[in-house]
Amino acid sequence: MTLGYDPANILQVERLVGAPIELVFRMFSDAHHLDQWWGPDGFQNETHEMEFSVGGLWRYTMHGPDGKDWPNWIRYQDITPPTRIAYQHGAEMGEPAHFDGVITLQAEGTGTRVTLTLIFATPEARDATLKFGAVEGGKQTLARLDTYAMAQKNA
Repeated sequence: MTLGYDPANILQVERLVGAPIELVFRMFSDAHHLDQWWGPDGFQNETHEMEFSVGGLWRYTMHGPDGKDWPNWIRYQDITPPTRIAYQHGAEMGEPAHFDGVITLQAEGTGTRVTLTLIFATPEARDATLKFGAVEGGKQTLARLDTYAMAQKNA
């Protein structure tokens, strides 16, 4: 699903997560949960603040496996429980967003199809993110979500 955007400006990753849609949505809406799985393999999150509401901010640092810290912010633009979260995503506070993101959730059998779409202003911005490993990082992130959501489902 491309949401009507120019394919030259988007990256998209999806995964069938083995947990019900309400639980998966909760994994995106609470900093305690996000800190456990958000990001590629080897990264750990530290949330500084989070207000999960339209206009709200999630500010966090991703600590890389190499010891490098990556500041991030997400400003929520639309939240439609339990199927859609749209946001702007940037790095340092005060800088413009690097891209817009849309997370869609769709019940599929006993699981949830999670689609993460990143929308860039230009094909060049998208291509730079591709070179950075965004697709593999997105796949790893959704795999971590799957593992964590399954553990929460069985807890």
